[in-house]
Amino acid sequence: MLTLPSALLTHLQSRGTRMAHLLVWVQAKDRSTGAAATIGFWTGADHQIFSIDGESRTYLAAGSLLKVQPIVGEVGVKVRTTRLTFSGASPEFQQAVAQYETNDARADFHVADFHADTQQLVAAPQRRYKGYIKGIEYPRPAVKSDGQPGVAEAEVAVQSAARVLTRSLPLKMSDEALQQRYPNDRFRRYIDISGSVELVWGENRGKR
Repeated sequence: MLTLPSALLTHLQSRGTRMAHLLVWVQAKDRSTGAAATIGFWTGADHQIFSIDGESRTYLAAGSLLKVQPIVGEVGVKVRTTRLTFSGASPEFQQAVAQYETNDARADFHVADFHADTQQLVAAPQRRYKGYIKGIEYPRPAVKSDGQPGVAEAEVAVQSAARVLTRSLPLKMSDEALQQRYPNDRFRRYIDISGSVELVWGENRGKR
């Protein structure tokens, strides 16, 4: 169940003009160094810093993030895919795709509500979605009536966090998978023969 701050709840119940923006935060890897890296985009008009769970995050604007499909939340383990549309001509977006390994990168969505008259935040941005980037597509822009090419866009598919439950058991439990994460951990070195070797507990059974 989604619990909203009292200030935001009051604001929504007033049924006044609502001005909400979407914030997208991506945790990926730097292609050249392999180090963890983060980058944020939002639907606002200019770059802005937001406090998310006590952490200051910079979200880039300049028309990078154009639109997002309606975010649907429900109880259960169904894997849902949400598509974001970015400006393919945005220098910030182009740099992020070129510099970071975005496939399977973690992505969190927050919604920030502002007062329409003062442009001030109503409350801290609320997280509405978390998942993993599944792929990026660059559809060919449609041709305008005057023969000129349309706006270049990029579609980013983000699958909900429930996709983690679809991973196969060997990927989560094999010695090879563990070595990729923790090279010095040999806890699962004999997992492939587990159950096939007889062990004797509580008695001394000699050879016959």
